[in-house]
Amino acid sequence: MTPEELAAVGLRLDLAGPVATVTLDRPAVRNAQTPAMWLALAEIGRTLPDDVRVVVVTGEGPTFSAGLDRAMLDPSTDARESVVGLLALSDQDASARVEEFQRGFTWLREPRFVSIAKVRGHAVGAGFQLALACDLRVVADDASFSMKESALGLVPDLTGTKPLVEHVGYARALEICATARTVGAEEAVRIGLATASYPSADLDAAVGDLVAALVAPMPGVVTETKRLLQGAAGRDLDEQRRLEREAQVRRFRAVAAALG
Repeated sequence: MTPEELAAVGLRLDLAGPVATVTLDRPAVRNAQTPAMWLALAEIGRTLPDDVRVVVVTGEGPTFSAGLDRAMLDPSTDARESVVGLLALSDQDASARVEEFQRGFTWLREPRFVSIAKVRGHAVGAGFQLALACDLRVVADDASFSMKESALGLVPDLTGTKPLVEHVGYARALEICATARTVGAEEAVRIGLATASYPSADLDAAVGDLVAALVAPMPGVVTETKRLLQGAAGRDLDEQRRLEREAQVRRFRAVAAALG
């Protein structure tokens, strides 16, 4: 997509060598999200250059994302742009449409890069789920997370439930989702939802340092490591051992080739 097309749906993509920064750029509405934005996010993931090794997702201004744009719940909104428009579809077609929206989140889990959510202020609903789609969450000390879907009579459906359980456990994930309460930065770090918290003025530098550390190893190292770790919890030891040694053989050959 062109910069103009991305801007039209409230997104910005900046490429700097191996680092891609995706910015939600609707600060006037606290970076509220729309179906058009989700489809564009999926297209960014589909067309991202192969040499990108780190993706940073952030929001313009003091808020990461206030979640779904409430205009998308207005029946008078164009059905193609409205979540309410799903009601006119069959259950099967509505589910297929939501699956298209989910692709805007799932690409951030691909092993070819590490994704980082840089979070200031509120990450609510779809904003929380976008942060959860990333491998790492580095937050300002004013960051807060809330899964507001239950307050609207809905459930989280943008791929956030699985990583939330993986990070904080079933019981705490259920409590966070069912009560729609707010999780502040300090608690987010304490329960494993965020990797680190910094004063807002220091957040950019902290994420910059993390990005530099992630791109320092030879290309391929972090990808192989991420692939090993992603499924580790669901594998038995023998399977994990096999994958480790196969990955290590590939790394030995890559290092030997680099040394000439």
